[in-house]
Amino acid sequence: MRQRKFGSVGDVSVIGQGTWYLDRGDRKGAVAALRHGIDLGMTHIDTAEMYGEAEPVIAEAIVARRDEVFLVSKVLPSNASRRGTVSACERSLSRLKTDYLDCYLLHWRGSHPLADTVAAFEELVRAGKIRSWGVSNFDVDDLNELKAVSGQGNIACNQVLYHLQERAIEHAVIPWCKENGVAVVAYSPFGHNEFPQPRSGPGKVLQKIADAHGVTPRQVALGFLTRDQSVFAIPKAASLEHAADNAAAGKLNLSDSDLAALDKAFPLGPKPSSLPML
Repeated sequence: MRQRKFGSVGDVSVIGQGTWYLDRGDRKGAVAALRHGIDLGMTHIDTAEMYGEAEPVIAEAIVARRDEVFLVSKVLPSNASRRGTVSACERSLSRLKTDYLDCYLLHWRGSHPLADTVAAFEELVRAGKIRSWGVSNFDVDDLNELKAVSGQGNIACNQVLYHLQERAIEHAVIPWCKENGVAVVAYSPFGHNEFPQPRSGPGKVLQKIADAHGVTPRQVALGFLTRDQSVFAIPKAASLEHAADNAAAGKLNLSDSDLAALDKAFPLGPKPSSLPML
């Protein structure tokens, strides 16, 4: 599994493991998939207080393996006051059965002042409860405001919606993050129940490239999304097979002609008026 610099934090696996809806199926299978993913190098595990029972599932999966994992969770905007952020983090730590998070994110922009949330993040860093912090679903205007509050070099990442059919972040968010040393984390990298159908025109392009490399279309999709050195992806896997499929994308190298074909099949499109999110 390839690793790359995650903001100012250090090296993190390019392909990680998302956990949204992970608690809604077979718990034993989900735990096994997470553990298999770690075995295969997908040590970046992402969760959130919003994700129901996902945090306890992760706690079970990382027993005796905490030091191998780059663990991320998120505070809901409604809890993101200074005191509320600290309390939410402590609840997540309890559910995850760990003493610290490697990164803690504001899930999306809410009504609490960013200065209060950042102050809470810094308090948690000083207390050793988190090692870094970042945000999710922030557009460039939000990022500029956040940078003015926090200063340069303190935002570890921005986690945003990014898949083949939703490339809006390429217009401004990725360039801003690259310029400011902020990692970009792609959530829902296969879309939300909308991965290209194999008989569609774009789907046939995916399959052709996959066949040329001896991989799957989903691996090709992950390879395309993580072609930029600032981008990571966190697909979910609820089975051993899916975990292995996702992890294999971490060593796929697409050619310039592959990238050009995918760019044509899944065009960027115009810049939207607001940042897409789920």
